[in-house]
Amino acid sequence: MQIIISTHQGNLYNDKVDYLVVHSVKDGEFACMENHVPVISVIDEGFVKLVRDKDEFYVVIVSGVFQFHDNVGTVLCQEAHIGKTVESAKKHLEMIRKERLEQNKKDTVDFTQKEKELREHIRNSGAGSL
Repeated sequence: MQIIISTHQGNLYNDKVDYLVVHSVKDGEFACMENHVPVISVIDEGFVKLVRDKDEFYVVIVSGVFQFHDNVGTVLCQEAHIGKTVESAKKHLEMIRKERLEQNKKDTVDFTQKEKELREHIRNSGAGSL
């Protein structure tokens, strides 16, 4: 069976697996194997465990939707990160989110400073005065 995990930045994972387990903090967990009945589920915050041969991977999901139909599982989510364990994936996702938040704060401060400078330049230029 195929599993595709996508965020707004593109596909994070697209490969064949033996089975998968969907875990949502709000709704619990369930497994899908080949020829499973079609299902749709919301993953508010949770993970998808992917099993292929003896390998296990975990994809931590934030704000996602899972759909399974015709042996293809699809996850569309706001954010996701893959790891060998749930803890490592969560830790890395938290680090990425923290860095992004810091960058957003910096960008906001820079924008505010540039706006202040622009107003000062307009005032000093005498624009609008006759």
